Amino acid sequence: RCAGRLEVLWKQEWGTVCDDNWDLSDAMVVCRQLDCGEALSAPGSAHFSEGTGRIWLDDMNCTSTEADLSACRTRPWGEHNCNHGEDAGVVCSGNSRLHPSPCDPRRLCCVEGEIKKPIKLQLVNGASHCAGRVEVLYGQQWGTVCDDNWDITDAEVVCRQLGCG
Repeated sequence: RCAGRLEVLWKQEWGTVCDDNWDLSDAMVVCRQLDCGEALSAPGSAHFSEGTGRIWLDDMNCTSTEADLSACRTRPWGEHNCNHGEDAGVVCSGNSRLHPSPCDPRRLCCVEGEIKKPIKLQLVNGASHCAGRVEVLYGQQWGTVCDDNWDITDAEVVCRQLGCG
């Protein structure tokens, strides 16, 4: 989980990142965001195979200090001059967690039995997919989230999980 082709979720669709300007500073942000230790390399040219679907990011320009990839300078989401032969990858040291879990402090999770699973969520009735009322999917049905004890920390988790910064 700490090495491979980089894919990002935006508008509820997974897509790749182009390797134009892709370097170790960009990979450092990804490794930190994934809780995967230090960046060891930032391979390009679809080193980990070509992705499919959308290419969401191009001309990444991270300083290596950003909290997550969405804080880096880049072309607007979805604008690129690439093909999947230019998909970016990362190799992280992977030493920051002994037993990786699909859920970490940056994701909303639920426990089913003894297995933690990411919660599917969406924002509705906002001006964009990154604004609106929080809804979660439970038992094949969408429902809302109560605002008791809701604060900016909770909102940050939702924004990160949706790829909204």
